[in-house]
Amino acid sequence: MRSAVVVFPASNCDRDMMVALEKLTGRPPLKVWHGDANFPEVDLIALPGGFSFGDYLRAGAMAARSPVMREVIARAKKGVAVMGICNGFQVLTEAGLLPGALMRNAALKFVCRDVHLKVEESQSAFTNRYAQGQVIRIPVAHHDGNYFADADTLDRLENEGQVVFRYCDEAGNASMDANPNGSQRNIAGILNERGNVLGMMPHPERLIEPALGGSDGRGFFESLVEALH
Repeated sequence: MRSAVVVFPASNCDRDMMVALEKLTGRPPLKVWHGDANFPEVDLIALPGGFSFGDYLRAGAMAARSPVMREVIARAKKGVAVMGICNGFQVLTEAGLLPGALMRNAALKFVCRDVHLKVEESQSAFTNRYAQGQVIRIPVAHHDGNYFADADTLDRLENEGQVVFRYCDEAGNASMDANPNGSQRNIAGILNERGNVLGMMPHPERLIEPALGGSDGRGFFESLVEALH
């Protein structure tokens, strides 16, 4: 499985993503600078977390217009797997590859802690190694993670199985107390209609082995290996 990690000015999770991808795919990923309009064919494109372009205008807005994103959009439309984690999720919504928007956290504060997620869709390329309804623990670290979309869009995401992860408590209950940022319907991660583009705010790459404090994020990458090998 060949992968690429796109790096924007002020990305700060690109190395974490590259380490996770190499460890779990067995191949070092290609590192692609945001100004590169083209890059070799790969099976997976990852947009990492960080604060691309200092979050000026809106989080992800400037990165979504980088030269590399024209190629990312074109490949996503051809079916190449694309994932955006945290700032990468923001970039995907700003680029129009995923619906909705990521707004300031409801409490207007940066949140950095572990959260629990319920796996709402276990048949995707990103989640096939998890069980339907499984509760996992994954870190979050963001200031603009409050997912918003209009009611019709939210209903469509729910009805078409495009809500992949939902914030919940340890028992799997999706309560507002378990919601770290105010996201509508406790949504933590979504898919596009085709199922090849995923965006999520939590960071699975930060929890892939016991030395990091847990391995609940490992299944995310093992799923991709299973689907894309």
